[in-house]
Amino acid sequence: MLKIWINIRQQNYSKENETTEAVPELLEVSVNFPEVIQANQEVVIEAAVTQGQEKVEDANEVKFEVKKAGQVTSEEMIAEHQGKGVYSITTTFQEAGTYSVTAHVSTRGMHNMLTKEIKVE
Repeated sequence: MLKIWINIRQQNYSKENETTEAVPELLEVSVNFPEVIQANQEVVIEAAVTQGQEKVEDANEVKFEVKKAGQVTSEEMIAEHQGKGVYSITTTFQEAGTYSVTAHVSTRGMHNMLTKEIKVE
């Protein structure tokens, strides 16, 4: 009887361990740009990408989607890897106004996006 109980317990323990896999840490994105942006001047917009404490150096794709408030269409730009988990674009806003900037990041089987509002003077 004792032998059967030990055997059953070992089987249950094995099944518990099989289903307990490490869950990967979440992909985090922060978007950075200057506080003051002037129309018709170049500006650098950056996405800092991390997973846990690790700076992501191998993102499959990082792109920015820029849309002026009140407009239907948007513009997408592929970011360039700058190193240390930072990806960036350089762009010029032609008109003053409020814009939404969405960073789309795809890597390691995950996708994350973050939208921030930019005011152009």
